[in-house]
Amino acid sequence: MRRALVVGINEYPGAPLYGCVNDANSMASVLGTHSDGSPNFSVKLITTSDSTITRSSLKEAIESLFAGECDIALFYFSGHGVVTSTGGYIVTPDYKKYDEGISMHDILTLANKSKAKDKVIFLDCCHSGAFGTPTINDANVAQIAEGISVLTASRDTESAMEVNGSGVFTTLVVDALQGGASDLRGHITPGGIYSYVDQALGAWDQRPIFKTNVTRFTSLRTITPPVPLSTLRKICEYFPNPEDEHKLDPSYEFTNSKTIDHPVFEPYAKPENVSKFKDLQKFAGVGLVKPIDEEHMYFAAMNSKSCRLTALGYQYWRLIKEKKI
Repeated sequence: MRRALVVGINEYPGAPLYGCVNDANSMASVLGTHSDGSPNFSVKLITTSDSTITRSSLKEAIESLFAGECDIALFYFSGHGVVTSTGGYIVTPDYKKYDEGISMHDILTLANKSKAKDKVIFLDCCHSGAFGTPTINDANVAQIAEGISVLTASRDTESAMEVNGSGVFTTLVVDALQGGASDLRGHITPGGIYSYVDQALGAWDQRPIFKTNVTRFTSLRTITPPVPLSTLRKICEYFPNPEDEHKLDPSYEFTNSKTIDHPVFEPYAKPENVSKFKDLQKFAGVGLVKPIDEEHMYFAAMNSKSCRLTALGYQYWRLIKEKKI
């Protein structure tokens, strides 16, 4: 019960865009399955390539998305956005003065009232940062109900850029969903996506906006974890207590073997220690473990030093100990 409405509009009379349909197709493709090919979102794709989009037809589709019960309802829009004296709007091709399209406030109202457990909204349009901050008594108040996350391409005063036939924001979001924003369990959350996009855009570029009111992490897509979960769970075996150091020696390094033609040192490579060291090196590669008094794990082993958990490593150690992973 995960559904997504993905909308891309290029064909605006007098003001065409060129990358929005591409962006919508990319989002629909990546959301449709997890990285292993298993089903993810049931996606309804609406673009100006194959349908006539009007204000009323799009609003009907948005209402249908947020109606009823489901685990996640996700809305993605790529097209024109505008801010008027009455607030922000996503623009439809039948726009006219004083009736530009669908009010961002109306979309938020539908999301706020939705019975979906989680509601996620991506807007790749100019002035999209106006979403969720209607002006009340001359003050910006974010009226976002629990379970809603909103990611927008820009502030309410900024344009959203297109480069090489795609929106800059959507390109980064798709990269994040393909694995760039994955945690060590292979889960990709709205918060992880925002962090990925935020780091990629400079201080002088359009600035993405993230607004959320959630009490738990929601996974939008999963990929193969960078460290297999069976290996990750061994961290408590190698570090029985989080403050422990794991003592290393040359027997942990598989190249320290008489079968390899270079200087070797006692104790020589032992299969059981080599196996442990491969896991510890994986942990070090994703920031869970670090060598003590050496720059690399190889030299920590060859010089009989130790390694220990990082702050991030402690957090995963705790999750595993509490059987949350």
